[in-house]
Amino acid sequence: MVGLSASAQTSLAGRTYYNANILADEINKETKDIDKKMSEARAKAIADLEKKKGRKATESEKADIDKQVLEARKLLESLKKGVVTKISVEFKTDKNVVMTADMEISEELMKKAGVGWLKRKAMKAALSLAPKSSKGTYVIRDNQVIITDDDETDTLRLSDDGKYLYGKFDKKTDFRLARTK
Repeated sequence: MVGLSASAQTSLAGRTYYNANILADEINKETKDIDKKMSEARAKAIADLEKKKGRKATESEKADIDKQVLEARKLLESLKKGVVTKISVEFKTDKNVVMTADMEISEELMKKAGVGWLKRKAMKAALSLAPKSSKGTYVIRDNQVIITDDDETDTLRLSDDGKYLYGKFDKKTDFRLARTK
């Protein structure tokens, strides 16, 4: 174990770490919670309908509720496929690093979500203007890789075997980059 840890702390020059969609795992976790909530919402909608009507819901009424649940599930599935955030970290030398982030949002998804034409175009324009890559420097302390880019610092964690880099997209969302080179 000590040998693995020591080898992971050698120079990272020439290594590349990548994830084709860092949000996929988070969206999948949220999907499980949402599926449970949709089932609960379906049962509550039927109970509310029956209370309001003072009778059992008909098959037709249940089918209408099921149709709404199905539409919500379709929107969720398109969200899973329509929002992609790719990240790569390429260690050029023992001090220099290039980080690349590319976010794509499906126009079809935005349309389904009710985002108007003008706002969709503005969002796509903003994404196209965002910088795709940035250069920085890094230092390694234990299993932490501290990257500095234009006065901004980001800390990633290197796995003991050197195969993965772990980080945070935001306060709640962790991600993992796998070594590709």
